[in-house]
Amino acid sequence: MDRKQVILDFIKKQKLAVISTVGIDNKPESAVLEFGETEELELIFDTLTSSRKYKNLQTNKNVSFVVGWDENITVQYEGIAEEVKEKMQKRYQQAYWNKNPKAQRWESTEGITYFKVAPKWIRYSDLNKNPWDVFEINI
Repeated sequence: MDRKQVILDFIKKQKLAVISTVGIDNKPESAVLEFGETEELELIFDTLTSSRKYKNLQTNKNVSFVVGWDENITVQYEGIAEEVKEKMQKRYQQAYWNKNPKAQRWESTEGITYFKVAPKWIRYSDLNKNPWDVFEINI
């Protein structure tokens, strides 16, 4: 099976991820969040403009994620975050809401915004196999 498809199939099964951003003081900051994904392996999440991650992303668009670990399988993901502009917002909101339908209740919350993350590097690790199935892709 195509490696990108293996990663996408795994990510589609996951509801939560840990995102890490870099603060203005160059220190890492992490948070657990719900996310959605596209067929192009973009990750989508929402946040408030008052959050630390939002403020961090205004000055440094580099992010990393860890997705999964139940059943000894995980994805490490690095990419570039971009705030979704109104023109494309419905497309990305729908991808996010398809996975997280309860998140629609926050749509009208003041300060809510959406980000899409384009992948640059992904590592897939399945430690159930002997030898371990570990591979990386650069995009």
